[in-house]
Amino acid sequence: MRIALLLAILLVSTPFFSQSDDEKQIKLIYDHALTNGKAYDWLNYLSNQIGGRLSGSVQAQQAVDYTKGQLDSLGLDRVWLQPVMVPKWVRGTPEFAYIETKPGLTTNVPICALGGSVATPDGGLKASIIEVKGIEDLEKLGEEKIAGKIVFYNRPMDATQISTFAAYSGCVDQRYSGAAEAGKYGALGVIVRSMNLRLDDYPHTGSMSYGDTPVSNRIPAAAISTKGAELLSTTLTLNPDIKFHFRQSCKQYEDVESYNVIGEIRGSTYPNEVMIVGGHLDSWDLGDGSHDDGAGCVQSMDVLRLLKETGYKPKRTLRVVLFMNEENGLRGGNKYAEVARRKNEKHVFALESDSGGFTPRGFSFNCSEENLKQVQSWKSLFEPYLIHMFVKGFSGADIRPLMDQDLVLAGLRPDSQRYFDHHHAENDTFEHVNKRELELGAATMASLVYLMDKYGTIPSKKIKG
Repeated sequence: MRIALLLAILLVSTPFFSQSDDEKQIKLIYDHALTNGKAYDWLNYLSNQIGGRLSGSVQAQQAVDYTKGQLDSLGLDRVWLQPVMVPKWVRGTPEFAYIETKPGLTTNVPICALGGSVATPDGGLKASIIEVKGIEDLEKLGEEKIAGKIVFYNRPMDATQISTFAAYSGCVDQRYSGAAEAGKYGALGVIVRSMNLRLDDYPHTGSMSYGDTPVSNRIPAAAISTKGAELLSTTLTLNPDIKFHFRQSCKQYEDVESYNVIGEIRGSTYPNEVMIVGGHLDSWDLGDGSHDDGAGCVQSMDVLRLLKETGYKPKRTLRVVLFMNEENGLRGGNKYAEVARRKNEKHVFALESDSGGFTPRGFSFNCSEENLKQVQSWKSLFEPYLIHMFVKGFSGADIRPLMDQDLVLAGLRPDSQRYFDHHHAENDTFEHVNKRELELGAATMASLVYLMDKYGTIPSKKIKG
């Protein structure tokens, strides 16, 4: 009787996870990632042998073929391609721009067309320019002061925001909707300050939308580097009568077929419960997309390899999904969610890496309070690896369409201070990714996937966005 009582007390007092077993498995994952990682080699090929992977491009298809081949080589239970129609926008010849202070006196400035923009006339566009700090300024100025001019959006990212993603969110509307809004007041074109916290000569592209603006009324839109924006603003202050000239030859084509790349390890106990980890395979074309989001793709691929090679047998079905077309359409994420719903698949967890390959700090979660508390109870397991962030927040654009299911969404959160130095710019290249930081991110993701699979999620009635 006394022995039975002692056993009962031990069972009640035992944590719902085995600390020692979990510590051993997580250390095994980190050790394997840091001594036998594959993510850096995969990224080297994606970046240096293929390069920028704009949706609908030859390079995007090469990336599909390459990553599928690498997943095939890992001995997963299943690897397949999921067809998805994507937009095809082509940049064309390099863009060119200058500030004209008086006839014949010009200063060249770095620009790049925004993704989805129309071209300028063949000879370029030259007009007077008017500076605003945001879309809200347009209504104050009115058509009388805007018509026939180029609108220059010059609201910088807020340097006081410690979260650089919050700073980005605070001014990205001028890039995305600036042309559509300025066109309503008769503007001829728009120039947008790059989303970048430092001063440099790299213009940063990114998606923009014309909304329901008829094609015939669409105006060209380009980003100017932060140093170029400072020069333009100062010059305007000294001489409001300057002209701005820019030329770009981008073009939108008909949609083309591309693919999400998917690999799967079948669950041993609950095969009908699906957990996914992923990033987006497409990138912008100025650099080679190493941070955005080659890093997230190779980390996600390595998650399945690390779990498999450390001998872990998942209870639930684990999938790596390399989404196509996050940058200018989100077609891959929407297609994956659509197919999952059609097949009545039960997804219980989704993790996305799309914040660069920098040192991992933790995760943000879109989930119930009960699931967040469970995750936070694992903090001590991650502390030896300097992972401390387990907070509510945005998970990822590609997994967001799955939100109508009862599941936990998570996003890897690396240190973000350098991310927007490279985001959507020519210097988003392989040499700016640190091998050890990349591998730490892959190990951190694999550790969370391991714990979520081992202990499962706590079902809730509804997850709010």
